[in-house]
Amino acid sequence: MKTYIVNSFTNEPFKGNPAGVCITTEELEADIMLSIAKELGHSETTFVFQQNENEFLIRFFSPKMEIPLCGHASLAASKVIFEQNQSLNIIQFTNIQNLKLKIEKNDDNTIQMEFPKYATIPFTVSNNLLSALGIKEVINCVYNEETKIMLLHIKDCIVLQNLTPNFEALYKSHDSINGVLVTALSNKSDFDFESRYFWPWSGTNEDPVTGATHTFLAPYWGAILGKTKMKSFQSSKRTGFLEVNLLAEDKMSITGCAKIVLEGKLKL
Repeated sequence: MKTYIVNSFTNEPFKGNPAGVCITTEELEADIMLSIAKELGHSETTFVFQQNENEFLIRFFSPKMEIPLCGHASLAASKVIFEQNQSLNIIQFTNIQNLKLKIEKNDDNTIQMEFPKYATIPFTVSNNLLSALGIKEVINCVYNEETKIMLLHIKDCIVLQNLTPNFEALYKSHDSINGVLVTALSNKSDFDFESRYFWPWSGTNEDPVTGATHTFLAPYWGAILGKTKMKSFQSSKRTGFLEVNLLAEDKMSITGCAKIVLEGKLKL
């Protein structure tokens, strides 16, 4: 099986978010894909099965479970497919929820991905969870039902950048979410907002750069800033960046670049 490691949402090796990409010639059983994801050890490994020239089935697995939708792994898979098929400029992924994702290669070597746009609802955060994160005060707490992720809006992006969560305590502080996203207004002139994503419940402790969280993070900041097009910086240790554009009522685009750092064959 052709297998790749791709750094997403960066134009440099060893930054952004690494994902495994497996190009399959047949649909695999879920337990096999989960075992491969555990073996590769990245926050996400994606499995791509070609249906016709430009349509592909795609599935995403963390080392712990199947994830319905993943932005950085979608970008990684797109990068591999466009590299393999230079004549293709537009492809479509269909995920496990039968969601159709339109992906387009731009002239500047970036990749634009069409994603659903999700809403958030008011939510209550416990003192135990805040303590585990090392956060003393929040501006707002909301929740996205589709991804089961809590969003915490804090005042200072320097505090965001310096967070050092107690992940054992964080895991014990909640039992019904997939992750917690912490966000703040950016102090960088090139970016509008910043975020970090912690998900010990369903993946690794911290995801370096997370496309899927922007399905609700972008509309959240769009409403605050009065913008439809914004630039996002994820202030994890590896760092990464992307651009979001709020389109129709239920759609948005995520644009980023990616770097293939390893190509090989997985032998089962």
